[in-house]
Amino acid sequence: MWVPGSDHAGIATQLMVERDLLKTEEITREEFGREKFIARTWEWKKKYGGMIYNQIRRLGASCDWDRERFTLDEGLSRAVREAFVRLYEKGLIYRGPRLINWSPGLKTAVSDLEVEYTEENANLYYFKYMIAGSDEFIPVATIRPETILGDTAVAVHPEDERFKKFIGKKAIVPILGREIPVIADEYVSMDFGTGALKITPGHDPNDYAIAQRHNLPIISMLDKEAKINENGGQYKGQDRFEARKNLWADMKAAGLVIKTEPYRTTIPRSQRGGEIVEPMISEQWFVKIETLANAGLDVVRDGRIKIVPERFEKTYFNWLENIKDWCISRQLWWGHRIPVWYCPENHMTVTREDPTQCATCGSKEIHQDEDVLDTWFSSGLWPFSTLGWPEQTPDLKYFYPTSYMETGYDILFFWVARMIMTGLEFTEVPPFHTVYLHGLVRDEHGHKMSKTKGNVLDPLIVIDEFGTDALRFTMLVGSTPGNDTNVGVKKVEANRNFANKIWNAGRFVISAIDGLQPGSELGEYTLADSWIWARLQGLVRDVERQFQNFQYGQAGQQIYDFIWSDFADWYVEIAKQELAEGGARAARAADTLARVFDMSLRLLHPFTPFVTEEIWGHLHSALRESPLNEICKDWPNALIVAKFPEPRDPEGWEESKLAEFALIQDIVRSIRNLRAEKNVAPSKKIAVSISAGAKADLLKDQSKAIASLAGLDLSLLNIQTSLTEKPKDAVALVIGSVEVYIPLAGMIDLADEKARLEKELKEAESHIQRLENLLGGDFANKAPAALVAKEREKLNAYKDTAEKIKAQLK
Repeated sequence: MWVPGSDHAGIATQLMVERDLLKTEEITREEFGREKFIARTWEWKKKYGGMIYNQIRRLGASCDWDRERFTLDEGLSRAVREAFVRLYEKGLIYRGPRLINWSPGLKTAVSDLEVEYTEENANLYYFKYMIAGSDEFIPVATIRPETILGDTAVAVHPEDERFKKFIGKKAIVPILGREIPVIADEYVSMDFGTGALKITPGHDPNDYAIAQRHNLPIISMLDKEAKINENGGQYKGQDRFEARKNLWADMKAAGLVIKTEPYRTTIPRSQRGGEIVEPMISEQWFVKIETLANAGLDVVRDGRIKIVPERFEKTYFNWLENIKDWCISRQLWWGHRIPVWYCPENHMTVTREDPTQCATCGSKEIHQDEDVLDTWFSSGLWPFSTLGWPEQTPDLKYFYPTSYMETGYDILFFWVARMIMTGLEFTEVPPFHTVYLHGLVRDEHGHKMSKTKGNVLDPLIVIDEFGTDALRFTMLVGSTPGNDTNVGVKKVEANRNFANKIWNAGRFVISAIDGLQPGSELGEYTLADSWIWARLQGLVRDVERQFQNFQYGQAGQQIYDFIWSDFADWYVEIAKQELAEGGARAARAADTLARVFDMSLRLLHPFTPFVTEEIWGHLHSALRESPLNEICKDWPNALIVAKFPEPRDPEGWEESKLAEFALIQDIVRSIRNLRAEKNVAPSKKIAVSISAGAKADLLKDQSKAIASLAGLDLSLLNIQTSLTEKPKDAVALVIGSVEVYIPLAGMIDLADEKARLEKELKEAESHIQRLENLLGGDFANKAPAALVAKEREKLNAYKDTAEKIKAQLK
């Protein structure tokens, strides 16, 4: 079962609605108010959520549309609250001060995964940290001088001879005049910068860790808008970058500046808003993740869950082995509000139902936590919350756990890891056995498509122009597991032509069925019938193998090649002649056309469901009313529920038929290539003599097909075991052991012909040389006997070809 649905995309959705409010009504969300803002966001969701589902439907997704779910709907919200309360009761959810990534533009915490690091040009600011009661100083460098206002120590390496004497002394914070300790810590690198570090635990993760070790106070010097707060003295109220400029100017005036120099470094930016993220101390809600992460590691390590492609398992392990507690609170309005209530005494009440009083002191004056949960908290429950959990519903019992989880590799951690961890925590079983990761669909320039960038290709516009099937086929055939694919309109256009090709092939097959006389007997199988059947059975086996290995793109490409080339270009062309003959031969051709085309449509259906369903319906109707109605007696009413072709083992006859038809194809291709080379008009029927050796009977039997496909005059097609005399002034083509002579008197340049033959001879001789060297060396003794025999066979064939070319040149 495929449950359709979407999450509420907290940050992204709120950002879009806020932008819309500012643009249309010139009002901020704070001015608008929480309740009205949430109501407005629901309107936005109904409008754009509906568009998403419409796109998915138009794309032909066979979801169970009666079961559509949304992470903020009633049932899922209940599951979210149940999950929160259970984790809280187990001591796995806690609230505390923590250094988080703060996005000043979005005014919310963003997770480590939502921060992107970019290489940028910055400045390194060198300055003096004066030692209290002396003229001595410690030189320090920073790229964020405004954070000096939050320094609580200066750290040096315990072994650093330059600064050892200062350990334990006090240093003075520039401009503010606060005294802070000089401490020793092995984290400090003696070779980097000046060899001394300013410690700002309120605004740097490494400094935060040092502060924990040394029990240093933590000062936060920025407010939620990234302006300097009351801890910044005279700089209070200034924007962070403005304060940087002013503080540095004041330090310069006070003689504390050493120098500034350009510096290349990584800058953290918010993935959603793009502005520089500030590490800040904040009261947040967290999930203790270690036990959940260990369970998540075990199921992939022991093979209960398989990740495709396998290379992503390493990424998954790396992430879960180094995971930090999960910050689940967001300072947003759109989302699941945290189910915690506070009374004036600051007691916390955490319940499944909204409480009316404090659980500790009974106070009626309670208010709910302002924050909402991270979107991924609710999305992580999706596999079971959508089926009615925490109730043990029939759906949950029947459909959970599911089998395959198909999603983009970019949310392996955001979503997949969380589903695995919560699935194991709340249901004690892995939520699925296989995770199949597709790549990202990028725009034609290779950029990631995103709502905030505005470079999304609207599938509906492409569908309206070229059809859904063309778009689906482009997406599927252009991709391999875990690799990105660039989609541009030109590729889609080419696949629309393929859809047209299938349509035209369908019309031809149906006209062949309609043209049959009642009571037609089926003739014997021709070589072409046997060949197309053998090719089709090989294709079914290949497609099955590709599907088992998740190589849908390669499977699609093989089906495409079969329909376009084997079926349409070769078999249909031969069938036209057989249909023209009428009688039993025509009936057999129509029968083969119908059966092969039916299986081709079944194979192609998952890729291009609309055009195949439509044509198959017409094919079904035509067969029901025809002498061939036996073919469709067990067919259902729709292709989507018809049986997918199952692979059958070869029966033994296939190899010889494939080889025989391959010879016919090689002869036809050689003649066609020569005609093209000599610019012979397609309408001109030409004479050909063939010295066929052991293949004479086969070629005589197939003479009509050869003549028709190669544009020959059947009455002038002379096939012999050997020719007593080689035709004069004829071009000779050598195809294996068969020689084809084409008199092109008056149409060719003899000098050109001689040059062509000399080139072919040179090529044959270089192959002979290579193979003689190979077989004269170690290869003949070391390689398997069958391989050596195969190479000897090739050598003899090239020698044979060379002799024939020499005779032609003579």
